[in-house]
Amino acid sequence: MERSKTNIAAVTIAIYLATFVSAVEGTILSTALPTIVGDLHGVSLMNWVFSIYLLVTAMVTPIYGKLTDLIGRKPAVQVGLAIFTFGSLMSGLSNSMLELVFWRAIQGLGAGALPTATVTIIADLYPYEKRPQILGLNNLVWGIATLSAPLIGGIVVNALSWHWVFFINIPLRLLIIVLFQIFLHESRQKSKVDIDFKGSFWLMLSVLFLMLSFQFLSYKDLDWLSISIFWVASIFTLWRFIKHERFTKNPFVSLQLFRNRPFVVQNAIAALISGYLMAITVYIPIWVQGVLGTPVSYAGYAITPHSIFWVIGSFATSYLITKWTPHKILRFSLLIVLAAGILLAFIPMMTKFGWFLIITAISGFGFGITIVMTTVESQHLVSKNDVGMATSFNTLSKTLGQTLMVSIFGIILNVGIQNGISTHRGVNLTMVNQIINPKTAIGLPVKDLLKSRQVLYGGLHWIYLAGVVVIVLAIFINKFGYKKSQR
Repeated sequence: MERSKTNIAAVTIAIYLATFVSAVEGTILSTALPTIVGDLHGVSLMNWVFSIYLLVTAMVTPIYGKLTDLIGRKPAVQVGLAIFTFGSLMSGLSNSMLELVFWRAIQGLGAGALPTATVTIIADLYPYEKRPQILGLNNLVWGIATLSAPLIGGIVVNALSWHWVFFINIPLRLLIIVLFQIFLHESRQKSKVDIDFKGSFWLMLSVLFLMLSFQFLSYKDLDWLSISIFWVASIFTLWRFIKHERFTKNPFVSLQLFRNRPFVVQNAIAALISGYLMAITVYIPIWVQGVLGTPVSYAGYAITPHSIFWVIGSFATSYLITKWTPHKILRFSLLIVLAAGILLAFIPMMTKFGWFLIITAISGFGFGITIVMTTVESQHLVSKNDVGMATSFNTLSKTLGQTLMVSIFGIILNVGIQNGISTHRGVNLTMVNQIINPKTAIGLPVKDLLKSRQVLYGGLHWIYLAGVVVIVLAIFINKFGYKKSQR
């Protein structure tokens, strides 16, 4: 990276714009999905609109990480933006659900570049102590986008059509491409670029099979045969990947990274805490809607403090990083997350709405420090030539952690609800589904309403108990994962 020629302010603005439009499009799509499904008559493929995007993004993220180190940050991010923009255009032109799923896969093919390349560019432009602040502002942009997107989505769908959900961001994406092209400068790659295609192939297959097994785990009717086949296939392809990487001259992912014990610790913690994040963002809205009976609009506000204090935690990391070691910083932040997790695991069923604002604020502060610290430290622990690879591995760790834990939490909730139904006479699964939406809950008799809420609370209670176990495991890894000399 040629810092003297690069306009740091303009490139940073381009990064924030890329974050904003990505967050807006994803959230607007959630708002518009019922309309899309009704128009394209594709309820059976509805989940795949999101699943295929996540699958492909996770598969290609390590490839972009390697490309940022081999060909440069600028070409990698520009290729990703171009593919994503084309995928957005074609998604908006889709005339069937199958077409939309296909073009969402193409979007995912481009999306894998954005978190890896942009965070790597931040590592190039800003010193270690300054990076948490820049990442904190990036999180703030993401938070603003997700809060404003539902309103934007409602206006777009009602005034125009769902097709414009994909079209509306295209001009901004073209602007981002122009900003990177004009203001981001890096030295040309003089050596021959030798990409380990065979290694990338085996790793992509391993991630694909693993992610598909997680998808099957989240289904109500578990198909253990298919899940087992995917697990075996994932392990086999991972073994082939490791075997190949040991002897290739230019490995796709350097196995030396896994001999770097602090690096492994950082990414293990990132995976676990990112997985626990699903308990906050997915299940707290269900709690306040289904158990407390608050309006749908309130559900989103229950986790708003989480986003706000995440940003505050990110900025606090810049101060802590000059005073404490990474081990002590993570011990502090994980204990904060644990405190919030214990409150969620043991608070009574009808806890007032205001308490959730306090709990998610505490949780968000701990998350902000933990996630930013693990990202920055993962970059700091490797050589400059491997920063892109390290960043992509950190992103992949968080994605896999979220995918695994959301599936596990789904199974825990289903089992908890089934156990609750068996002990609450007169309650069935239809009633439990009905109370999650306050509008349909009105139709239930008061006696059945209370019982159904008790059943749902029981399932959620087990999720947060499992969440406490996950956080404790992260604390255990942070305490014993380092060598004594590195504490």
